[in-house]
Amino acid sequence: MAFKNRKANYPLYETTHFDNLRTLVENAAARFPDKNALTYRKNPHDAEPSHYTFLELEAYIRDLATEMIAMGMRDKTVAIVGEASPSWVFTYFAAMAMGAITVPIDKEYPAEDLAAIMNRAECEFAFVSPAIEKKGVTLREAVPTLKTVISMGNKEFEGAPSLDSIRAKGAARVDAGDRSYFDYEIDADKLASIVFTSGTTGKGKGVMLSQKNICSDMVQGMYNFQITYKTMCVLPPHHTFGSTINLAGHLAQGCEIYISSGIKYIMKELQEFRPSHLILVPLFVETFYKRIMATAEKTGKLPMLKKLVKVSNALRKVGIDLRDTLFKSVTKNFGGELQMIICGGAALNQNIIDFFESIGVTILNGYGITECAPLISCNRNEYRKNGSVGLPIIGGEVKIVDPDENGEGEIAYRGPNVMLGYYKDEEATRAVIDEEGFFHTGDYGKVEMEGDDQWIYITGRLKNLIIFSNGKNVYPEEIETDIQGVYGVNEVVVYAGESKSDPSKEVIVAEIYPDFDGLKSHGIEDAKAYFTEEIKKINQKNVSYKTVGLVKIREVEFPKNTSRKITRFAIDKSID
Repeated sequence: MAFKNRKANYPLYETTHFDNLRTLVENAAARFPDKNALTYRKNPHDAEPSHYTFLELEAYIRDLATEMIAMGMRDKTVAIVGEASPSWVFTYFAAMAMGAITVPIDKEYPAEDLAAIMNRAECEFAFVSPAIEKKGVTLREAVPTLKTVISMGNKEFEGAPSLDSIRAKGAARVDAGDRSYFDYEIDADKLASIVFTSGTTGKGKGVMLSQKNICSDMVQGMYNFQITYKTMCVLPPHHTFGSTINLAGHLAQGCEIYISSGIKYIMKELQEFRPSHLILVPLFVETFYKRIMATAEKTGKLPMLKKLVKVSNALRKVGIDLRDTLFKSVTKNFGGELQMIICGGAALNQNIIDFFESIGVTILNGYGITECAPLISCNRNEYRKNGSVGLPIIGGEVKIVDPDENGEGEIAYRGPNVMLGYYKDEEATRAVIDEEGFFHTGDYGKVEMEGDDQWIYITGRLKNLIIFSNGKNVYPEEIETDIQGVYGVNEVVVYAGESKSDPSKEVIVAEIYPDFDGLKSHGIEDAKAYFTEEIKKINQKNVSYKTVGLVKIREVEFPKNTSRKITRFAIDKSID
């Protein structure tokens, strides 16, 4: 059962104002000097974590930035290639604070792709994680503009100085009276970061963001929702969801961030660190949900869990909330203190949102895109609607372009967080930012008004749109959401099958990566036959042109990028 927790005239939360990332760091250090800012493990197997306080964070960034200025990095493009770590945070914030142009890049890219991006951005400096030092060495020859490679570890490799050694030199300069870091006047409207999107064809565009884009997104966004003061960073930092929301937004509010050592350590870290809220993409939430259900079923407690959910929901209707007691054995797997999950990046099944609400964990579904730095909208702690991705952030405005008879069309957004444009691609920029300053997102949806509030609903991505020869349009995300509710579905992608032998053949395909162990435990041996029958039931509820005509079974999970999003362009869509 879903509880609509909506309040008229729901007040805005307090937020922290900052015009640039240097001010963000200084303000946080002044307000929370001795509080832990970053918590992490130098080695995943260390018994105790290490910490940096907000004052230590400020000092490291100041010292590192001072030496970066001396090395000639101001106004230069600086690549940052690595996993989430204190070193990544130091480098990113220091580069922003001293006037460099950051180019965050996915460390999982092959060396040739890293080089291609650095060449496009004409990078002169590169900070590289020790985990990929072999790639770092090859970049010197592959990127002619590259002057210096720096290791983000505490040791040098192949002549690349360590971050700690750079910081030490900067500290000496500060002690000697160097004020180049403090005296620099930051232009918040100037290009500050180039974020290359993954793209649907594997060739992304360079999104140009200013510090105004990034900072206004968090200043205005934090009016809408209230975070707790203990979270984990599990998202890759080279994406804006990780760098802007998980890092900048939370550090500005004095939140302690535990930096995860990697996906395989997350459950152990949740139980040890006990975060009170998380920033996640849907795949993580779906995995948590399936793990809860699978464990309950394996131990014979699934019927009791479902019964407790019904009892709890009934009690809450009359003002009695016993969730902390009834579901303690479930929530202890996440540390026992988890109150909220802010989720964005893709659609999340409402049934999953409702389940977590039932056990005491509120999910705030939101919406963002790299070109908007990234946050556009979010549901609020006590003001939310089922199926909606929430209200635009303060200062943001949404319109629907060319709406159909149902009010659905392309979502366009205008606000101070809209990008400067695409790097060296004016034509592509003009194609997405109209004369009124609205960015055309490529997402399809509608807006429902409630008083002055714009509630945004997303149907799907225009680039994923299935267009049949009879003129009918199908958004695969709608069908995928229904199929995700079928028992045994781990992952599903819906698309138009491409027949090589008969190009006129049009069929909607549901390709499923099943939970084979779960199916087996239910005595289901023929996955394709089972899912075909289940999808027939879904087809009966849909109009004819939205019916799935073919089920394909995968033996391995779908290919994904490091944000844990399925890369649709990499899927073989042939049906012969």
